Amino acid sequence: MKKTLIASAIAAATFSGSVFAQSEMSASELAAKMDSMPSVYGNIQYVLKHTNVDGAGSVVEHADNGSTLGVKHDHEIAPGITGFFKLELEGINADDKGSSSGIDALDEAYIGVKGDSFGQVWVGSDDSVYESAIVKIGNFHEVGSDIFGNYSTGEGDLVQYMSPSFGGLTVAAAVQVNGDNDTKGGADKSYPYQLVATYAVDALEVSVGMDSNDGGAAADNNENSYGLTATYSAGDFSVIGEYQTRKDVNDIVGVMGVYTMGANQFALSYQMLDDDASGDKKDTIILQALHNVSDHMYVYFEGYLSGADAANEYTLEGASGDEQSIASVGAVYYF
Repeated sequence: MKKTLIASAIAAATFSGSVFAQSEMSASELAAKMDSMPSVYGNIQYVLKHTNVDGAGSVVEHADNGSTLGVKHDHEIAPGITGFFKLELEGINADDKGSSSGIDALDEAYIGVKGDSFGQVWVGSDDSVYESAIVKIGNFHEVGSDIFGNYSTGEGDLVQYMSPSFGGLTVAAAVQVNGDNDTKGGADKSYPYQLVATYAVDALEVSVGMDSNDGGAAADNNENSYGLTATYSAGDFSVIGEYQTRKDVNDIVGVMGVYTMGANQFALSYQMLDDDASGDKKDTIILQALHNVSDHMYVYFEGYLSGADAANEYTLEGASGDEQSIASVGAVYYF
């Protein structure tokens, strides 16, 4: 039985006393009550990062790299239909005990229903279907500095749907409901939407998607973003290719190879962005080496080497340059 469920059961008994009030409760009944309680999960993430910008100097930073604490639950509404929810909080600032420390931000919060016959529908704040299916390289890395995306529909106020698999084909859609004076909609109501189709057969998975970008800031255009991602897996090795385009904004090309060897994982990535307005290009090479210390802890190294045509692309301590390098080491404990 999960330790988190035991902890939840003990906490519930402490506050209400109702769980253990029934002296005749059997072991199976107690287990059923404990299994019906929410699961608590979380992680602490630390990173030590050295950043250097050519011509602008360098800095060293010890930081919280995205620690979270969450709770989730699901239950059977009817045969074959499950209701679920998730609430995940962030902003812990676990690296520095002070006035800015503590949980003060929302990462994910949603409720939904799912079933084998119709797929799943969920409402709230979550990674969008476009981000999950298309932005594979950016979501893979731990630090994620200077890895690109060109879509603007965010993660809040979403209504999302994902179908069951039809012979390896799944379709997904999302709409963001921005009311009047919603800051995401630029003070006007808007309904940006996303469409995604994914086909998986044997070792190959291909996803195509689009984002209407209708809820972006006034400075952004609302041209559609289109993306294509393909993943091929062969045993311990996988390779991912990624392409995104948005008219009058930019084109993005990326490729990543990942090799797993026992408790170790090695990844080499490359992304290039071609800006439509200026004609400038910038690219980033990323190397990752990760070691799983146990089932609940891993450590990693990530190195980034970025270059740009624009002389002032990267800024550090009041100066700028066209090349940036980052070396980072980190550790994550999760449960």
